[in-house]
Amino acid sequence: MHVSFHGAVREVTGSMHLIGTDHDYVLLDCGLHQGRRKEAAEKNRVLPFDAAMISNLVLSHAHIDHSGRIPLLVKGGFTGRVVCTRGTASVCNYLLPDSARIQEQDADYLNYKTVRGALSQGPTINGAPIGPRKYEQLKKMLKKNRHQIDRGVVQQLMERYHLEQVAPLYTSADAEQALALMEGVPYRTPVTIGRDLTCTFYEAGHILGSAITVIRHSLNGRTRTVGYTGDLGRFDKPIVRNPCLDFEEQDRHIDLLIMESTYGDRDHEPVQNLKPQLKKALNATFERGGCVLIPAFAYGRTQELLYVIHELYAEGAVQRIPVFVDSPLATKITAVFGEHPETYDRDTHETFLRRGKNPFDFPQVNFTQSVEESMALMRETKPHIVISASGMCEAGRILHHLRHKIHNPVNTILLVGFMARHTLGRRILEQGQAYAAGGRSGDPPIMKIFNKEYPLKARVVKLNGFSAHADRNEMIQFLKDANLQIKRIALVHGEESQSLAFADLLREKGYNAQVPKEGQTFTID
Repeated sequence: MHVSFHGAVREVTGSMHLIGTDHDYVLLDCGLHQGRRKEAAEKNRVLPFDAAMISNLVLSHAHIDHSGRIPLLVKGGFTGRVVCTRGTASVCNYLLPDSARIQEQDADYLNYKTVRGALSQGPTINGAPIGPRKYEQLKKMLKKNRHQIDRGVVQQLMERYHLEQVAPLYTSADAEQALALMEGVPYRTPVTIGRDLTCTFYEAGHILGSAITVIRHSLNGRTRTVGYTGDLGRFDKPIVRNPCLDFEEQDRHIDLLIMESTYGDRDHEPVQNLKPQLKKALNATFERGGCVLIPAFAYGRTQELLYVIHELYAEGAVQRIPVFVDSPLATKITAVFGEHPETYDRDTHETFLRRGKNPFDFPQVNFTQSVEESMALMRETKPHIVISASGMCEAGRILHHLRHKIHNPVNTILLVGFMARHTLGRRILEQGQAYAAGGRSGDPPIMKIFNKEYPLKARVVKLNGFSAHADRNEMIQFLKDANLQIKRIALVHGEESQSLAFADLLREKGYNAQVPKEGQTFTID
């Protein structure tokens, strides 16, 4: 039995690990790389193996950096099952089609820019004269209205004038094919994933449906076991249950634990400080007469924010300012959370469900649907809260809210999650904090949004406690308190400095910990 590491190795995104036996190849996650657009696109388009050779895929949870390349795998010839928890399967019904739509829109935009660029050179395309009247006519034909690119017209022009087209990573049809392969199973229920191979899911505490996976290979009277934390959650956070510490007897002996290390050298604010810190940030902004923009993942972070804001409003701790969830995807996923109360922790049941209340709905919350509603909200100057995707400010409606409000010092950009390197969210965080540390004097940092420059005058506040990832001490707590006997640990899903620092710490505590390199293989004898 062997394990090779092909994604989220000495980096955070693109999770993908391959387990091989004499008879099967089983993939653990198949996520999208995120970061610099060109670099991420190149990584995402190439799978390091033949998709058709994969027997089955085990999905730890639905976040796109873990699930986002499943349609590409299907497109490449994968025909096995995607085994996951029921919650994860429910969320993927929305996340994967949304990801496909983004891939298609990105390709449409790049192709549109190619045609526009060719037209901008004058009344010729690739040296072929078209005449001034035809030139103006073609420019007008590229969009159906002011906002929507006419994909058919753009493709026709690219073919006619032999312009190089960009194809989406995968299409909506590919995503639908992937969803047809999903198989949701309950926690603590062993399921066969290959010859002499089973997997069992345990609560990871990261997000609705997230799982720690234990994979057992039993052959000739001997069992080899691989554990995979996926993304390990925090203890005592709202909504979902804590990471599992009590594993079934047959799953307690782990030959290799593949463990995340996102915060391998960092500690979060205590969970109990979440609500007071959010209260402070909201009240300070409302006293200035400003608005609060919160870039948040549609899946997980949005629901946590609604939960805590609901509590603050119920307690009268902050002004009951209107809250807008400006993300159709977040609206749909919030409904999925409502369909899986079996995953909630005790506090959620006692605080809301037993009183007949929805944790994610209250009088001040509004779920924005149409583009017109979103555009009207962008122009709104009265104090309000906007929760919008994407969480790292790389795409989506949050970019439009930022370009309308980033220049005003009364407003606050509230960052509540991890920002990967080379993302706009990371630049806002680092440069905004540096500007504040310098007394907010001198010229403000400049942020580029949609190829236009905007001064970062809004206040930037980071709340680390909202992270859905365990920090250094919580990961140690999991290893120490779980009833697992672990022979070896492979650290993944962390920037290199974080993974290496955590490996050093684990070795000091007596664990056999290593940080694999991309493509490296570990053998389990």
